[in-house]
Amino acid sequence: MKSAVETLSPSRVKITVEVPFSELSGSMDAAYERIAKTVNIPGFRKGKIPARIIDQRFGRAAVLEEAVNDAIPSSLAKALVENKVSQLGRPEVDVTKLDETEGLIFTAELDIRPEFELPKFETLKVVVDNPDVTDDQVDEQLKDLRARFGSLKQVERAASDGDILMIDLRGTHAGQEVEDISANAMSYELGSDGMVPGFDDAVRGASAQDVRTFVFTPTNGAWTDKAIEVEVTVRSVRERELPEADDEFAKIASEFDTIAELRSDIRERLGRLRLVEQAYQARDLTHDALMEAVKVEVPERVLKEELDAHFADGHGDEAHKAEFEQTTRSGFKSRMILDKISEEQGIQVNDAELSQWLINEAQRYGMAPDAFADQLVQSGQVQGAIAEVRRVKALSVVLESVQVFDKAGNKVDLESVLKPNQSVEEFISDFAADSDEENFEADE
Repeated sequence: MKSAVETLSPSRVKITVEVPFSELSGSMDAAYERIAKTVNIPGFRKGKIPARIIDQRFGRAAVLEEAVNDAIPSSLAKALVENKVSQLGRPEVDVTKLDETEGLIFTAELDIRPEFELPKFETLKVVVDNPDVTDDQVDEQLKDLRARFGSLKQVERAASDGDILMIDLRGTHAGQEVEDISANAMSYELGSDGMVPGFDDAVRGASAQDVRTFVFTPTNGAWTDKAIEVEVTVRSVRERELPEADDEFAKIASEFDTIAELRSDIRERLGRLRLVEQAYQARDLTHDALMEAVKVEVPERVLKEELDAHFADGHGDEAHKAEFEQTTRSGFKSRMILDKISEEQGIQVNDAELSQWLINEAQRYGMAPDAFADQLVQSGQVQGAIAEVRRVKALSVVLESVQVFDKAGNKVDLESVLKPNQSVEEFISDFAADSDEENFEADE
């Protein structure tokens, strides 16, 4: 296979690819196999039809066309790699020649990543919050611990935030029950904001046996934009009775003999958590600093394709469209920057790193890792997954060099928050996911 690249603009090229007919044999075999599985010819079992019969019935040209559709994506991908072209948008492909003598010749015009300069990573500076722990934060943690050892007492007063309610819930729309918003004998902490919007406001102030109703209109799912009348029956109201925060409680709830020692331990643990939060903040701010330092524009054609595809069904007002455009533009720019860092640093992804990414992403979507991996393969997104892991590793390279200070002017050493033998790269491996500080196990 031969290929040549013609530059049309700083962000668009035209690639000409020549594939000898001998290199199309695999695609031809696959074409015969696919056609054999989709047609019925008397006297032959489906999938077992000889190639000569397919040629007779459907013509050699039909097989060639099927083979070309199979060969072009892989041939173009190989040409992009050989010519070190970073594709952004969908290619516009034109087959200029196809015969069994000269083989396949096609051209592809596509948008590419424009050239830009990366900053020297050590010159980047980010400022994170101070790792201070306040008395109020210690008190709040101690209160949560006391709640674990507390008891519930039924009261006859009106419900207020923090009370535990026993409720029956029934949602209806036009007389039809909405099962997702219906339940009996459900326990719920008022004020926790764990129900549908409007629930806490409607029930706050209710007493046992009171019935409250309100209207909820979902914005997604099967009942989108349909007004659902929600009826809540309060069966009981209970309040928490917390044990006193004294030495006796410290002995019951911890390995310490005094409440002062327990408070000191809580403060130390919160201090470690603040350091972890600093590291997460440094990760995000480092990414922001890169975005600010690099001056590169996303090709407008690529952006328009993405926007047209997203809004093809006509949904969304102008505000939503503007927000989506900004998010999409930032996403493209981020990928361009991190991809270039990956290339310049020679970053590769091994099987263990890809497997860990699959496990993390599967958890985010509530799927089994094997099922998530199968879905990636079937949708042809494995290379996209590998690229995401490379971008995570690229950000870790920058984070290891950037200057990190807190607001008090103290230099922050990210190594101090890592577990033994853990690298910065491993610490930020959830960059593509929402950071969850509770998943970080501080070194005890």
